[in-house]
Amino acid sequence: MGFAQSRSVETRQLVNKTGFTAEQIEHLHKRFNYLCGDKPTLRRSDLDKVSDLDTNPIRLKIISAFFDKRNLRTGSGGFAEELNFEEFLTIMSYFRPLGENKDEENISSCRTDKLRFLFNMYDSDNDNKITLEEYRKVVEELLSGNLNIEKETAKSIADGAMLEAASICVGQMEPDQVYEGITFEDFLKIWQGIDIETKMHVRFLNMDTIPSCH
Repeated sequence: MGFAQSRSVETRQLVNKTGFTAEQIEHLHKRFNYLCGDKPTLRRSDLDKVSDLDTNPIRLKIISAFFDKRNLRTGSGGFAEELNFEEFLTIMSYFRPLGENKDEENISSCRTDKLRFLFNMYDSDNDNKITLEEYRKVVEELLSGNLNIEKETAKSIADGAMLEAASICVGQMEPDQVYEGITFEDFLKIWQGIDIETKMHVRFLNMDTIPSCH
């Protein structure tokens, strides 16, 4: 089997596994090679080339999410040291638009996958819940670029958001009841009816031809 034919077979296999078209896989492969400098794997330091991440207040969380084994579907916790191209495609699949011409079951499944990715990014200690402390840290990082908002104000915003989450997920709480944190089931309830598309995009990777969710 010649090189071109072998590459064609490999691409077809990736099409079947990921739902990307052959054209989109080729486009992503060029981006992958650019980021890792034609090395066979991508490392965290390679994402320093993504200029749009430089000013993102949760830059480190985004990069960690790329290497989170939960998102790679290769484990229940921990982080990979590097990504091969197929694993890179797995991560990029979370950012595909839901699409308007897919059936409700596929759209619901794709939306759940996207929210799981976000949940894992906030759940930094991998205990299957987003605690108040974890949420405070995210809010503080998101607001860190605004010099008019002090740290205590950011904490108050996070506290208020957690109380709202508790009211949505638990309902009326007893005075001595403690809300231990946002579970994934809670997270789905909180995000119900919210447009996930505006929160998850890959502009920083120049993704011009992303397919609808498969």
